[in-house]
Amino acid sequence: MTSYLLRGGNVLDPRQGRLLERHDVLVEGGLVREVSERPLASAQAQAIDVRGRTVMPGLIDAHAHVTFSQTNLGLLAGTPTTTVVLRALPILRGMLRRGFTTVRDAGGADHALKQAVAEGLAVGPRLFVSGAALSPTGGHGDFRPRSDRLQPVNACGCCHRPGSTRVVDGVDAVRLAVRETLQMGADQIKIMSSGGVASPTDPIAAFGYSLEETRAIVDEAAARQTYVLAHAYTAEAIARAVRCGVRSIEHGNLVDEATAQLMAASGVFAVPTLVTYEALAEDGARLGLPPESVAKIAQVREAGLQSLEIFRRAGVRMALGTDLLGASHSRQSDELALRARVLPVAEVLASATIVGAELLGMAGRLGELVPGALADLLVVDGDPLQDLACLGGQGERVALVMQGGAVAFSQLA
Repeated sequence: MTSYLLRGGNVLDPRQGRLLERHDVLVEGGLVREVSERPLASAQAQAIDVRGRTVMPGLIDAHAHVTFSQTNLGLLAGTPTTTVVLRALPILRGMLRRGFTTVRDAGGADHALKQAVAEGLAVGPRLFVSGAALSPTGGHGDFRPRSDRLQPVNACGCCHRPGSTRVVDGVDAVRLAVRETLQMGADQIKIMSSGGVASPTDPIAAFGYSLEETRAIVDEAAARQTYVLAHAYTAEAIARAVRCGVRSIEHGNLVDEATAQLMAASGVFAVPTLVTYEALAEDGARLGLPPESVAKIAQVREAGLQSLEIFRRAGVRMALGTDLLGASHSRQSDELALRARVLPVAEVLASATIVGAELLGMAGRLGELVPGALADLLVVDGDPLQDLACLGGQGERVALVMQGGAVAFSQLA
């Protein structure tokens, strides 16, 4: 593997929220070996002059759906797996080009897609996959239309095709589903703890899994040394999930002060996803979102920015997430600017780096440029602490993307 010596750049320290001016970064064996204010030397390393640019950790999107190539998720169920994967390839490539070197997929991507990226068969961010998210009947994840005859979710009950969700009910059944999902290679388990926007028949305020089911899911995940992330909007649904032991709350738009304090005291992360509501409000109906879903958007969109302030006051650690669908994946970087409307820029950058790494159990390995960390890094034209626009768009001002010590994209000679 090629070694690299990045000379003279300004290195972003997301823990301190500042730039380390004119530092060298040595990358060897896929790892950051040294970061130094004194000039470094290496006979084997390829030197790259990055003076006047920012060298920073790769971004982490802790809530994405890389296989969601359509806005109407109900249509994905009947899409052949090969088609789903082929449509995911440009989505993955676009994420990496924008500087997102790590993504936690919150439902849809499987172990095979993760391995394809790791082996270089597909170009994209390193993936932490959830497999099919688990949903109760009638919950967010049950995309069957209303009918006088409820269609079975699985005709034979013995095979589980890769997909965005799996409808399963009852304590014994969810235990089995968790075991099967982890056996199939999931890194963590995603569950539906409240109603949602994209599904047609569940009100936002509806509860998802029961307390007994949720505890069983958390117990099975813990038995395999992993954790559960819970889709939840309302304060009541969030509190139920937290008390059952989930590790992260996804969205959380309708949280209140008391529930945020409960999250902080329990060490639970929040993963707000503001940009998806902007995208769905503007283009959802045109791109095929069902009318029932369009009607739900305003309820959670307006509360999104306020939830950031509530989480921050309570001391809840917030990772960055986007939750984009279909054609709106190109808006991934807009999440940074949206959060900066109410949060300090340094905290926004921390959410997309070190906090995401902590959530993934990868502190010290991802999200910062320190000796021993994986060499996932960006070279950016500009100072993101002063102007987040340098991380916007499709990576036009991201001059170099390195992942695991290999250059994925470069505009540098």
